[in-house]
Amino acid sequence: MGIVAGLDSSSEYTRIVVCDTDTGAVLRQGYAPHAAEAEGDGAAKRTEIDPQAWLMSLGEAATGGVLEGVQAIGVSAQQHGLLALDAEGSLVRPALLGNDKRAQSAAADLVDALGGRAAWADAVGAVPTAAQPVAKLRWLARNEPEAAQRTAGVLQPHDWLVWQLLGRPARRTTDRGGASATGYWSAATEAYRPDLVELALGHQVALPEVLGPAEPAGTTPEGLLISAGTGETMAASFGLGVGIGDAVVSLGASGSIFAVHHEALADSTGTITSFADATGMHLPVVHTLNAVRVLRGTAELLGTDLDGLSELALKSTPGAHGLVLLPYLEGERTPHLPHTAGTLAGLRRESMKAEHLARASFEGMLCGLADALDVLRGRGVAVRRVFLLGAAAELPAVQAVAPMLLGAQVVVVRAADYAAIGAARQAAWALGVAQGTLSPQQPPAWQGAAAQLFEPSEDEVPVGQAVRQQFGAVREQTHPGAFASGG
Repeated sequence: MGIVAGLDSSSEYTRIVVCDTDTGAVLRQGYAPHAAEAEGDGAAKRTEIDPQAWLMSLGEAATGGVLEGVQAIGVSAQQHGLLALDAEGSLVRPALLGNDKRAQSAAADLVDALGGRAAWADAVGAVPTAAQPVAKLRWLARNEPEAAQRTAGVLQPHDWLVWQLLGRPARRTTDRGGASATGYWSAATEAYRPDLVELALGHQVALPEVLGPAEPAGTTPEGLLISAGTGETMAASFGLGVGIGDAVVSLGASGSIFAVHHEALADSTGTITSFADATGMHLPVVHTLNAVRVLRGTAELLGTDLDGLSELALKSTPGAHGLVLLPYLEGERTPHLPHTAGTLAGLRRESMKAEHLARASFEGMLCGLADALDVLRGRGVAVRRVFLLGAAAELPAVQAVAPMLLGAQVVVVRAADYAAIGAARQAAWALGVAQGTLSPQQPPAWQGAAAQLFEPSEDEVPVGQAVRQQFGAVREQTHPGAFASGG
C-alpha cells in the first residue's frame, strides 16, 4: 500500500485529497480558498489573477500534515487559463482566466483568419472561443502589444503549478487533456499547431512538452513524484471512473455533455469540441447555454425555490398537459441559435397551472440536454448510462424525468471532488509505473463513485419518446432546420 495526493486548483479554491494507491479510499483532505477569492467584494468574478495566490492556497490546504507520507502528487486545475512567460520564465502580466470574455472578438477574428469554423474544427477539433488560450493570445497581441512581444512561452494553470512544484526546471510539461483545450493542439493528430500560435500572437513561443497519461513530469529533490497533471474536466472524468458507453451531463447554470470515445471527432459545425482525456482516450464535448438557469428562472416566476419547483412538477404528468418550454433563455450553442430567446408553447386554459409550467421547465431543460446528447450519439458515440453531476441532480423531478428523456440508465453520484480524486488516481498510476507494479496502458482499478441508479421502466420509454417528439415539433416549428446542418 502506498499513499498519493491529488490537488484540484479550481477558480475559487484548492482542495487536496490523499488516497490509498490500491483502492482509492480517501484518507485525508485539505481545503483553502484562493486568497484573492477570500477577499469577497465580487472577487469570485475576477478574470485575471496573480497565480502566486494558487501557491498560497495550496500551502494553506496542505497544513496540518495533510501530505505526510505522500509518495506522488497529481495536479488538476481550472481549464483555459493562460500564463504568458518571458524568456526568463517570469510572468509578463497576471494570469488570464477561463471566464474572461474580453477575447470574444479576438476569437471571432481568428475563426475568419483561418477560413471559418470548419477549418478550425479540422485543424484542432475546436472552434475558438473567448475562453481558449489561442483567443487570449490574439487579445494580448491587440490590447497589450508590449506584453505580447515579451511573451516567449505559454502555460495553462495545471502546467504552471506542476512546474512550480518541481522547482521551475528548464523542461516544462503538460498532458494530452490540457493541451487539447488550448486551441493550438489537435487531439486527432496529437500534435501542436505552432502556426496557429503565430496567427494569434504574431510570433512563435515555447510550448510545453505533452506527456503520456502515466508519464511523470518529474521528481522533486525530496523524491516526491509529480505526475503529468490535467484539466478539471479530464480529471473529474478519471475520478468518476467513466469509460466507453458512459456520458457525463454537468448541470450548472449552463450545461456540458461529454463522453468517453475511442477517437477524436472532427465536427465542421463546431458543435462538438474534441478534447483528449487523461487515459489515452478522447472526450468529445457538447455545450448548452441553458440548464439550471431555466429551473431558477421558472422558480422565481412561480415564487418558489428549486425544491418547491420540483414538488410542483411532480404534481403534473409527462408532457405537462401540452406545455412545451424551449429553454433558450440565453440564446443557445446546441443548436446554434446565439440570438434567440426562450419559447413557451401549448398554452390552453387547462394547461395554465403552476404545476404544468414547473413540469415543462424540467422537461425543456432535459430535452435540450438530450438534444445535445444526440449530437454525440449521431457521431457513433455509445451512451448506455449517463452520470448527472451538480446539485440539481438531487432534485426528485430531475431523477424522475431524466431517465425517460435521456434514454439511458441515470447515475447520480455522491457529492465529492472528483477532479482531485482523478488527479490522485493519475499520481497512483505514474507511481505504479515507476515502481514496476502497473502498466502504462492500464490505470489503477479504484473503487467507483458511490451512486444512486435510476432506470427508465418499460412503460416510461415510449412516454419519454412522446415528450421528446412534442418538444422537437415545437423546436422545428419555431426554429426550422436548427439541427439540419449538424447538430
